[in-house]
Amino acid sequence: MLFIALFALAQTTFAQASKVPQAVKTALAKAYPNATDVDWELEDGKYEAEIEMEGDKEMSVLFDASGALLETEVELAFSELPQAVQAALKGKKVKETAKITDAKGVVTYEAEMKGKDLMFDAQGKQLN
Repeated sequence: MLFIALFALAQTTFAQASKVPQAVKTALAKAYPNATDVDWELEDGKYEAEIEMEGDKEMSVLFDASGALLETEVELAFSELPQAVQAALKGKKVKETAKITDAKGVVTYEAEMKGKDLMFDAQGKQLN
């Protein structure tokens, strides 16, 4: 039963990736020509590309259907977070951290804990 569910999920993801508009694929190739291991996912009508960059840095890039870049999310080590964000998370068990930049250049930081994503600004203020 589990195998069937995983197979169906894999097929759904593949089907979504095969339906990525050419404008979106072109925008990714132009913005990140050195991207490798591109995995596409359709998320709330938006196209998310999970990619690897030089140095094995993982990131995701979110586009609308016309190919407009909506946001980027770059994996960070905890030590790469701003000091204020590190202080806000002191003593908490953080699984993953990332830097998110929206289309207007606004930067926020994400910390995953206990399956929940917490968002912070650069001053360490929790946004959610």
